[in-house]
Amino acid sequence: MRKLSAFVVAGTMAMSLAACGSSTTETTAATTAAATTAAETTSEESASAQETTAAETEAPADLSGSISMVGSTSMEKFANSLSEAFMEKYPDVTVTAEFVGSGAGVEAVSNGTADIGNASRNLTDDEKANGVVENIVAIDGIAVVVDPANTVEDLTKDQLAQIYSGQITNWSDVGGSDSPIVVVGRESGSGTRSAFEELLGLEDQCKYSNELDSTGAVMAKVASTPGAIGYVSLDVLDDTVKAVKLEGAEPTEENIKAGTYILSRPFVMATKGEISEQNELVQALFDYIYSPEGEELVKSVGLITVE
Repeated sequence: MRKLSAFVVAGTMAMSLAACGSSTTETTAATTAAATTAAETTSEESASAQETTAAETEAPADLSGSISMVGSTSMEKFANSLSEAFMEKYPDVTVTAEFVGSGAGVEAVSNGTADIGNASRNLTDDEKANGVVENIVAIDGIAVVVDPANTVEDLTKDQLAQIYSGQITNWSDVGGSDSPIVVVGRESGSGTRSAFEELLGLEDQCKYSNELDSTGAVMAKVASTPGAIGYVSLDVLDDTVKAVKLEGAEPTEENIKAGTYILSRPFVMATKGEISEQNELVQALFDYIYSPEGEELVKSVGLITVE
């Protein structure tokens, strides 16, 4: 309508000029100038409207409130980074996270004491039957680590299984020095332990010298104990321990994606019911996780994005 009015004004100006004895050329010029001005005005208004629409689309929703997560200690680094990034994006939202093990996390979301239960393993059939939904947010590798002085570089799947089942007790049996193997693992209920034992077919068969209650404790114990072996989340690896190859493959993202590294597991953020059934804060958190920005966060903490 604005554009039509502008052309009407232009036509009126042209008629007035003609009545005063203006030449045809002057009349045409006036008409063209008026039309050009109208077109420019319309274009500017359109651009302004597009900018306003874009700004409205990019602006964050007016979210406020709190989200509670409980669960896996292996997911601590990821969960903390996620919480910080999400609260920075939405300053009026508070995200809290407790790290008490995968089993406790699933139980918390099941009984309604937490919004999200973090589990570093797949959910069991019983858990799913209780209405808990498995939302995989990342893939993690499980690294097998030894103390830095250990000369063993590579283990087969069978050798690793025999070490943890107590059939192999000395490093000399797998190409190392003549020294006893100190078998370190996680406590019962740990998602890392459940995944590790399941992947090796050793559920409830492992013979542990030490059962520790966190990923950090396993790292510290292996690093300080000659002859020790343990398993930890891939994203916490540092130079205090040595990661051994399994079946000739190093624990890397590339090898996990290619299927050549045998120990990997999902990071699950479980909910009671589907994501679409959660409150708007929890839905917004999952939207963030599965966005390009969230995928970059997953990569930044050493995990593998879900394809």
